[in-house]
Amino acid sequence: MRLATYRLNTGESRIALVHGDDDRLFDLALAAEREGGGDPAFQSMLALIDSGRRGLDRAAELFSSRGGEQDLSVALGSVELLAPLPEPRQMRDGMSFPTHIRQSPRGMRRLLAKGDAAALAAIDAEPLAELAAVYRQLPIYYITNRMIVRGPGATVTWPRYSQVMDYELEFGVVTWNTAANIPASRAAEHIFGYTIFNDFSARDQQAKEMPGWLGPAKGKSFDGANVIGPWIVTPDEIGDPYSLAMEARVNGEVWSQGKTEGMLFSFEEMLAHMSQDETVFAGEFIGSGTVGNGCGLEHGRFLQDGDVIELEVERIGILKNKVVRQKA
Repeated sequence: MRLATYRLNTGESRIALVHGDDDRLFDLALAAEREGGGDPAFQSMLALIDSGRRGLDRAAELFSSRGGEQDLSVALGSVELLAPLPEPRQMRDGMSFPTHIRQSPRGMRRLLAKGDAAALAAIDAEPLAELAAVYRQLPIYYITNRMIVRGPGATVTWPRYSQVMDYELEFGVVTWNTAANIPASRAAEHIFGYTIFNDFSARDQQAKEMPGWLGPAKGKSFDGANVIGPWIVTPDEIGDPYSLAMEARVNGEVWSQGKTEGMLFSFEEMLAHMSQDETVFAGEFIGSGTVGNGCGLEHGRFLQDGDVIELEVERIGILKNKVVRQKA
């Protein structure tokens, strides 16, 4: 099942089941009303997640019985598609792909060299550092701002304090079944579905902050920085989530390619770690971290005003956004 959140011309947001060639939205609340009464599970994506298996089963039943009724669906192109989970209860992002972890420090050093040819040559001549032991010992993650989420089609406004904007090619999970101390062997029961994540990053600001040991702040927290979408895909449609092709395109040109395989820790292991004596709530989002070669920092190539970025993950879809500069 593919589940989306969209907005009507009236400003009201609705949740829908995506169907057709991923170009039609079946309105779940409207379908439930036609059956003789509304269903609180379809008031929002969080409400659906909170309803548990019953809500998903009810959604499937409604589409099976009424999916052919044309007036219960709208064309995807006729409405505004929002982030499928506009306000997650929590947002955490990991560091799961070893190639990205090893290459990013070199990219940051190149950025700080500010075009000094001799310094750049010296950096490039050095071998990549080995992966620090901590990354194999436990899942590394940080908590980011859940209130600045945007969705597919949104224009992301460049923060005025930054001159270097970057994308990050990631995917992630949305949780359900609130619990603490989740064993890894049962953690799959807490994954509601999968979506794509573009963790937009102001790299020059991030470079200033990271030596402070508390992780990224304004380098990754500005309005619109956390983009997820285009929808949430339930696990039954994903199959093996650790073998999916990933690609990033800027203005139609391929900048990054990778696969979801090779994560240092699976989402199940990440959930087990995060939930140690801490409740992980239904409706949280957990990002994978950037796939190897999945950002401009690793290539020394950054976004420009007006660029259009598309992130594509196999069996999920395409997350497309535009970045624009603000006047200083």
